[in-house]
Order: sequence, then C-alpha cells, then structure tokens
Amino acid sequence: MSSRSPDELLRIEGIRKTFPGVVALDGVDFDLRRGEVHVLLGENGAGKSTLIKMLSGAYTPDVGRIVVGGEEVRIQGAQDSERLGIATIYQEFNLVPDLTVAENIFLGRQPRRLGMIDRKKMDADAEVLLERVGVSVSPRARVRELGIARLQMVEIAKALSLDARVLVMDEPTAVLTSEEVEKLFAIVRRLREDGVGIVFITHHLEEIAALGDRVTVIRDGRSVGQVPASTPEDELVRLMVGRSIEQQYPRERAAAGDALLTVEGLTRDGVFHDVGFEVRAGEVVGIAGLVGAGRTEVVRAVFGADPYDAGAVHVAGTPLRRHDVNAAMAAGIGLVPEDRKGQGLVLDASVAENLGLVTLRSSSRAGLVDLKGQYEAAERIAGQLGVRMAGLGQHVRTLSGGNQQKVVIGKWLLANTKVLILDEPTRGIDVGAKVEIYQLINELTAAGAAVLMISSDLPEVLGMSDRVVVMAQGRVAGELAAGEATQDAVMALAVSTPHSNGTEASGGH
Repeated sequence: MSSRSPDELLRIEGIRKTFPGVVALDGVDFDLRRGEVHVLLGENGAGKSTLIKMLSGAYTPDVGRIVVGGEEVRIQGAQDSERLGIATIYQEFNLVPDLTVAENIFLGRQPRRLGMIDRKKMDADAEVLLERVGVSVSPRARVRELGIARLQMVEIAKALSLDARVLVMDEPTAVLTSEEVEKLFAIVRRLREDGVGIVFITHHLEEIAALGDRVTVIRDGRSVGQVPASTPEDELVRLMVGRSIEQQYPRERAAAGDALLTVEGLTRDGVFHDVGFEVRAGEVVGIAGLVGAGRTEVVRAVFGADPYDAGAVHVAGTPLRRHDVNAAMAAGIGLVPEDRKGQGLVLDASVAENLGLVTLRSSSRAGLVDLKGQYEAAERIAGQLGVRMAGLGQHVRTLSGGNQQKVVIGKWLLANTKVLILDEPTRGIDVGAKVEIYQLINELTAAGAAVLMISSDLPEVLGMSDRVVVMAQGRVAGELAAGEATQDAVMALAVSTPHSNGTEASGGH
C-alpha cells in the first residue's frame, strides 16, 4: 500500500481469514482517513462482515496487520476495539430493550458518585450526545418504545460516548424511510466534519456518490479496487460482480396465457377496499404504491394468511376458500414474504430442511417422510438456483441474504407453484444476486407460472413487470401496461385519492 497519510486513522494490510472449508478473506487492503466516509462495497458473501468483525474484535486475522494511529495492534475483543476508538453499529442493534436510552448509551460505564450510579449526570451527558446526533428523544425513554430510526441514533450516540474516532456502519439505511435516510446522512456529514472516520457499508449504489469520499470494492474475499465515490454505478457493479451487467432488469416478455389468479372486490374494513386484478400465465404483475398503501395486506389475504370481509379469489377459475393457507398452497399459490428471516425461513434449520418445508406433507407416505427423495429434490433445486453454500446441511442463518432468498423461493419451486407472490424480493440483496433473482422470475414465467410482485424499488417494478397495478390508500388507483408505466405515471397514481370503483385506472396523471 502507499505510504501512510498524516490523516490516516486505520490501515488493514494483507488480511487473511479462514473458517473450516471456507476462505472468508484472502489478502484485503483498506485504509481510513480522518474526516472521510470510506464505502466498503461488495456482494453478500464477499467478506465485508468478516472484515468489520476483525475491527470489532469478534474475529482475529490468521495473517496480515491492523494498524491504528500508526501502531500495529491486536484486537482480541470488544474492549480492545473500544479502547482504540473503534465503534461498530451492526444491522441488528446491540441495545437492551428494557433499559433506558441513557442506560444503554453508558452501559458498563455509568458515571458514579459516592459509589452509586449518578443518574442525573448520566441523563445530562446522554442528552448532550443525543442533541449532537440531532434526535429528539428523552434519555429516560425505554429503548423498546423507539422506532428503528431512533434506535440507530441511540447507537450513534453510544459510539460518540466512547469518543470513537472510527465509526463502522453496517447497512445503516436498509430499513429507513427516505426522510430518515436524509437525517442519517446529515449526522454522518456532521461527524465527518468533526474528524471522525466512517466505514460505510451499503447495497444502495445511489448513496455512494451522495455521501462517500472513497470506495473499496471486495469480491470473493479480496480487495479488487479502490476508486473515488464519484465512479459511475456501471463501473462499481463491474468491480463487484466481475462482469458488466448490460441490462439491470433482464425481463423476457412473452404473450400471456389464461388467468391463473383473479382477485375481485377484496375488502378488509379499514385496511383495503374493493381491490381487484388478475395475473395470467407467463406474466409478472407488479404492485406499486407508497408505504401504507395496503399492498402487503392484500397479498397476505390472497394467500390466506390474513382474513378479509368481502370479495373473492380464484385460482385458474376455481374459487379459493378464504383465510386458509393450506387451501392456497394446495391450489398452487406460494408467498415469499417481505420479512424472509422472520417469516420465510427456519433460521436454525439446514438448507435441505428449509427447501423441504412446503413439500413435507406431500412427500410423506403412511405418516413417514421420504427423506431420501426430499434430499435429492433439495439437491436438484439448490443446484438449479446456484445457492452458494458449504452443503445442504449448512444452517440457513449462516447464508448471505441473496442465498437465503433463493432458498425461500426454492421451497416454492419444489412445490410446483403456479402463482408465486413475491413481497420485496430483492430488499437487502446485492446487485449480482438481484440479477440472479430476476433471471429466476424469467424462468418461472417462461415455464407458464404467474408472478405477482410487490416492490418499493420503482425501477425494479418498471423493469420487471408486464403490467403495474398501483395502490393508494388501500384501493387500486390504476393499472398501467409496461409501455405506459413510467416513474412519473406510477407516482401520480400512488399519491392520488382513488375513486371507490377505481375509475382512475388508466393514465391517472
């Protein structure tokens, strides 16, 4: 690497880390300067998580050096990391729900007076830190009462209380609204001005130019390039996946067949009203709308997971019994839920067990499961989907996000699903894995299946849908064919006030 800059806070040289059967990192170089946002970019499974766990003391390198402030250091635990001024904010927050905000910020380091915890000083010090990160929350509020955005600000305040000079942020915008993202960015810029060095991990390429200074790209455990944050997205994608993605949304459109899913007048009082649409064989229908428009609630009702008060669902012309998941599955409907970890997977079960979840009953004979048949089927589908894993026995929790999503989709492919509902199918998934999911959607529709897709990523909806149904305030505001579905047209419908019979159905802009 180049000679040390006087502003250098941290340097990593030739780091290598192996686990049984896996080389997680193999020669990674990285440096961070005072007052900069250095973006760490790479696909799921590239090695980013392993690298930041080195900095937090969770792992130690097999080979290589970590240099902090010009001195080579060994980080063998969280206390070493804190002492060196390194704070890490993970996607899963490290806060105690039943303690107050102030107690969380100073956990294990509470100010004391006459041998007792000085609550007054602790609250006052917490207030100063919360003010610095620009969040309006009482130091005495219980952490369990806070939303995601505020929890994140508490984590940042906690990092500042440690006088952190290096702040590592792992996917901090993954679950924030656009307004909350802007607030977070303002705080990150303020910290940068204060001389804090920030390692920022994100899958959202548009955030890099908006916030970053430099980018280090990691691929297959190696650092493959360091480029300015102004580097075009196409080049970043090429560095990440080792190939250029000529077309980000490779939709292969063909003539649609008969209606496989028909939804008529679906109503649930106070949630959605008079919702109707159809999805034909070989077709992808996207459902667009703002958060709170009722999209997820409608598809959960279609799948039988939630009740509805009026309306009907037909699969290939046959009426479907309402509020009955087993009936929906038997009719050939599958749902890949928005929360894949909480609702789509059994995290402590193996890849094979998760792939067999839907077909467990149908592969049983006289109460006995055909384990050999299940295993062979799981092997076939995992190979077909290109699930990157050590083997079928690997726990699903240890897979990357993109590979977890392939397993969720794979269990429905094993069940020969006719209508697959995808709710936010690529959320939290890197660019390369997204394209693999899109190719999978193409294969499904080419084989005659119907796909109903909800996505808050508008370019994704426009790129992959043959038709777009737009919802607003629990109703269908309109429907647009692929040719007329532009961002402006969709957004105009999404913010409209739909008529009770959905008469704004075309060109409502």
